[in-house]
Amino acid sequence: MPVYYDYELGRAATTLTKELFKLKPGETFVITADTESDPQVVDATARAAFALGAKPMVIWVASPLGVGKGADPMLPLAALTAALKAADAWVEFNNKWLLYSTPFDIAMKENNRLRYLCLVGMDADMMVRCIGRVDYPILKEFEETITKMTKKAKHVRLTTPAGEDVAFDNDPERPISCETGYADTPGPHMMAGQIGWAPAFESINGVIVFDGSLVPPFLGVLEEPVKLHVERGKVVKFEGGKEAVEYEAWLRSFNDPMMLRLAHVCYGFNPGARLSGDILEDERVWGGTEWGLGQVGLMYIPPDGIKGASHTDGICLNTSVWLDGKQITDKGKVIAPELLPLLKKLGKG
Repeated sequence: MPVYYDYELGRAATTLTKELFKLKPGETFVITADTESDPQVVDATARAAFALGAKPMVIWVASPLGVGKGADPMLPLAALTAALKAADAWVEFNNKWLLYSTPFDIAMKENNRLRYLCLVGMDADMMVRCIGRVDYPILKEFEETITKMTKKAKHVRLTTPAGEDVAFDNDPERPISCETGYADTPGPHMMAGQIGWAPAFESINGVIVFDGSLVPPFLGVLEEPVKLHVERGKVVKFEGGKEAVEYEAWLRSFNDPMMLRLAHVCYGFNPGARLSGDILEDERVWGGTEWGLGQVGLMYIPPDGIKGASHTDGICLNTSVWLDGKQITDKGKVIAPELLPLLKKLGKG
């Protein structure tokens, strides 16, 4: 008898390796995982890569106590870095992610052919819903359209029913990362359904309310909203219950001023995503937005980003978005006329 989602996962893994990575015969394909990862996902992906003629190399590590550079002390740094520097492609399934870790930073800088896709915390259910059942060409067209609209905007305002009201200016010199799920070009890529960028940091003012999930310090789905008062891109006050207290303490424990600074903002638009407590999926919940604090990735400020002690992401649900005063979403529902035909094809109309 097949195990849970065995057939569906096979299709999703084929989509991942063949359509998204476009793996070629002979390519070295590194799959990283930790002891909190889903082995069914890892094995299905390795099988699909091998069937294409690629050379899968699965690296399992003990689950670190932190993420990013916070994971460094528990990682086999030299060996892991060496493997990533020699790989053609890399998919990360680690639950405690290597993104922004020292091996990640070195591999991205020194291996100019490496194609990386961040799928941290991926399990069989999420892989089927958010990868296997997604119409990638249509989602790509939708995301690229809304990315162009955002890129043209000078001023952005975001509000939510939970009390968020924050505004900022865009920096026209900074790229907007449109994550369509494809990892067929060198550099870092994310799961489909996220559009992110680094605003002009000094222009960010207002109130941000995390009412979805918050990771790390691994709070998962929040019991109470965590409210951040922001002035000139820096958090100056925290409000909320015990989770807000824990979050503030965690940020300040690094003794790094970057940990109180906004790093990026993102739209969430994956038609299969749902709030689960897994940040990879939560960042892509349809109509939500996400703010990161701490280290700024090189994909947002190339070529090196801005270093920080760690990185954290929080989810704001049901966001209303205004671009130069024109509203394009209302409480998470897309209302821009130019996007409506694509919504029906994605099952969101």
